[in-house]
Amino acid sequence: MTDFTRLLPSALFFLCLLLLGFYLKKQDAQKRQSNFSKEYFIGGRSLNGFVLAMTLVATYGSVSSFVGGPGVAWQKGFAWVLFASVQIIAAYLILGIFGKKMAVIARKIDAITIIDLIRFRYKSNILANLCALVLLVFFTTQMIAQFIGGAQIFAAVTGMSYTTGLLFFAIVVIIYTTIGGFRTVAITDTVCAIMMLLGMFFLAFAILQQGGGLQNIMHSLQAVSHVPNNIDLLSPTASGSVPIPLLMSQWILCGIGTIALPQSAVRCISYKDTQSVHRAMIIGTIVCGAMMVGMPLLGVLARGVITVPLAQLGGNTDKIMPMLIANYMNPWLAGITIIGPLAATMSTISSLLIAGSSAIVKDIYLFYNKNANNVENQKTLSYISTTITALMGIITVIMALHPPDIIVWINLFAFGGLETAFFWILLLGFFWHRANSHGAVLSLVGGLAAYCLCTAYGLKISSFHNIVIGIGSGAVFFIIGSIWGKAPDEKIKRIFFPERY
Repeated sequence: MTDFTRLLPSALFFLCLLLLGFYLKKQDAQKRQSNFSKEYFIGGRSLNGFVLAMTLVATYGSVSSFVGGPGVAWQKGFAWVLFASVQIIAAYLILGIFGKKMAVIARKIDAITIIDLIRFRYKSNILANLCALVLLVFFTTQMIAQFIGGAQIFAAVTGMSYTTGLLFFAIVVIIYTTIGGFRTVAITDTVCAIMMLLGMFFLAFAILQQGGGLQNIMHSLQAVSHVPNNIDLLSPTASGSVPIPLLMSQWILCGIGTIALPQSAVRCISYKDTQSVHRAMIIGTIVCGAMMVGMPLLGVLARGVITVPLAQLGGNTDKIMPMLIANYMNPWLAGITIIGPLAATMSTISSLLIAGSSAIVKDIYLFYNKNANNVENQKTLSYISTTITALMGIITVIMALHPPDIIVWINLFAFGGLETAFFWILLLGFFWHRANSHGAVLSLVGGLAAYCLCTAYGLKISSFHNIVIGIGSGAVFFIIGSIWGKAPDEKIKRIFFPERY
């Protein structure tokens, strides 16, 4: 039965996002008439430092940050907090490594998407089309995970059915993303990031209150850890269930590898000036650190509140945080708190939707139909872009109607796939003058094949995450292909490496 007390705060939040989307669309209407693609897909390169930081953090943070990750932390203990802590540096790395150089080059060649940059750098339509295909496949996988997680927590807290909860918030995020474009996504992401922090604060208050204070909770954790055959929640390896090699590979998967996530990297070409990117690096690191360490920490502390064995919860750690909010919080406070995970879900989905739409419209349709971007065709382009964005959202929702368990692993698989595909293409493309299309194509195909096959067949090197295999094999293929293939032409070298040529 639906609990309207818990539903009302979320409904008001959804209404605010819709109104904001329509308002920003109206505000941008004049700009879109002259260059729809630039306004719709990168917001006219106008983001300030605060919005840039918050949209980057909100895009990177997802439902697994609020549901899947804390649920695993409840089971594994402080080892999972250590596992998640590498994410603190994500915003700093993305903006610090690519922020300035990518923005300068994008303005020189008038690039609107990451694939625009890749196509220009490598002069390869095959590579660009493969990148667009890979991007769409893994974006879809990530969006399915986000829709599933958001619907599960929404249904658990409000009493709605899973399907009703899914449709309720999916319609909202699809509408405001479709009508508003990138700038609306960035500003609503900022609102969502603020609500994520607020939700985390209320959740912390409830856990400490229900658990009888921090000291009492820690005693409970210690008692559970000393029960024979239980995981030691205070151990840095969770009694060996989070092995050292896995912790080390996390520095690639959620550390340095994050610079290659296209939905995050595109933010590097959307800000307005150098001061904005410097400010965003500081704000983004602080906020990202608070959320990516704070939520797993709350998941561990929740073990002092939810003390039943995991088997009684169906063996699914994704149920921990929804159960905590639904059963251990004041209804009004619970209604406000679930806005946090819903905001995390919606901000990630909206960013993936707009980036996926740009891959289809800008990187494929407009590339092969250049006249479609003429001034007189902007209305038609607007219709096509919004239709594609809406269709992507609808198709993903349909695929999310029958959810699998363990959202965090679905999300990490998609993370690893995108990083394997784009890591060397972006990093070496921007910082190695010898990188060429042969190396890039071999790295993409070979690295991704190794990653997916090893994941599918359970093949591993010790306890390392398969991102090590994916990125490692990708590096070998890239170097071999670049040595074998032809060096880039002088024009490319002058634009990408002006200090050398």
